[in-house]
Amino acid sequence: MSASRRTFLGMAAGVPAAGAPARTFSPNDRIGIGLIGAGSRGRHHFGDLIKLKPENIAITAVCDVHRPALDEMVERSSSAFNGPVRKTTDYRELLAWKEVDAVIIASPDFTHAEMLAEAVRAGKDVYCEKPMATVFADAKRAFHTVKQSSQVVQIGTQRRSEPGLMGAAALMQRGVLGRVTRVDMEVNFHQARWRRDYSGLRAEDIDWPRFLFGRSDRPFDARRLREWQLFRDYTNGLPGLWMSHYIDLVPWFLGAPYPRSAVASGGVYLWKDGRETEDVFQSLLEYPDGCLVRWAMSLTNAAPVRNAWYGTRGVLDCERLTVSGEGSSDKDKIQSTLAVEPVQTDTHMENFLRCVRSRKTPRANIQDGFSHAVAGIMAAEAMRTGRRVTFDSTRLEIV
Repeated sequence: MSASRRTFLGMAAGVPAAGAPARTFSPNDRIGIGLIGAGSRGRHHFGDLIKLKPENIAITAVCDVHRPALDEMVERSSSAFNGPVRKTTDYRELLAWKEVDAVIIASPDFTHAEMLAEAVRAGKDVYCEKPMATVFADAKRAFHTVKQSSQVVQIGTQRRSEPGLMGAAALMQRGVLGRVTRVDMEVNFHQARWRRDYSGLRAEDIDWPRFLFGRSDRPFDARRLREWQLFRDYTNGLPGLWMSHYIDLVPWFLGAPYPRSAVASGGVYLWKDGRETEDVFQSLLEYPDGCLVRWAMSLTNAAPVRNAWYGTRGVLDCERLTVSGEGSSDKDKIQSTLAVEPVQTDTHMENFLRCVRSRKTPRANIQDGFSHAVAGIMAAEAMRTGRRVTFDSTRLEIV
């Protein structure tokens, strides 16, 4: 292991060990939030937090490797929450600050798992963006670290808080479709997603070593900073960027936490712009008890999104939010098409903050994050190797 890698894995002095008692909050206690990542996703969360000011919260610290974005977010946060906001390009410094009770990890995908593990060890509650991890060793380490702690962790698969899908989940958990043997999910765009203008980025404005996170050692590259979603050093491609939202429904709806096996294929077929991650991808994941899940995505044609669940009693269409007896010859088939009744609830971020205060388990917990990470990593590995990848659910190991 390189010295730089050890530096990034090391803990700041004085940080509590995993398992240390978590702080409790009374309704009068303000929750101080550290925002790690001031890019597009961080700005989205900033907007959510503004709406949730009545929850007695405040952004008290911001971290980003791009200093102009960092300074802008600090200024906006200070104005919005009427108080001082500390800033740094090193997330480990932020984790050591006492005015930070909880953190939101909105940094690039390849940093999520290690930041999550270190934040929990530092005694912080965490809202961690999806995918929870892009490398299995990181996923497993973060999973065990959180499980051994008393911290509240919400994974950013926010579809767990969509009213329609919550209604669909309730039906599925009651067995509305009978035995489910096949799921078909497909997402399509006709655009070179994640291409962005990077002409204005200057090396002197970037803490480049912090961005690299010990993953590689290369000279400053503005394109890699702005378009990190296109390069293998920073993401496992479409399985992490998009599949995580959809494959998360399988353990939620069916109670099957991990695939038994995965195969995948795809490539860069249209957008020959130097990207390393696929613009067309398809994976088949087999789950225990006999259910085959197909997940596909393309950036080459904007055909309708598909999310269909096939059971012995009929079909759930998660796009139209309907349940019908279509295709079933079972004597117990669903007799008429029914609309899924939405479940009205709080938002994903609101759920996290209320769980920080109550110490209850949030809607997308660490098991949910680990489950979608395992599936995505398996699919990406199957794509990379051209081989079937299997999972040992007893030892929690990808084979």
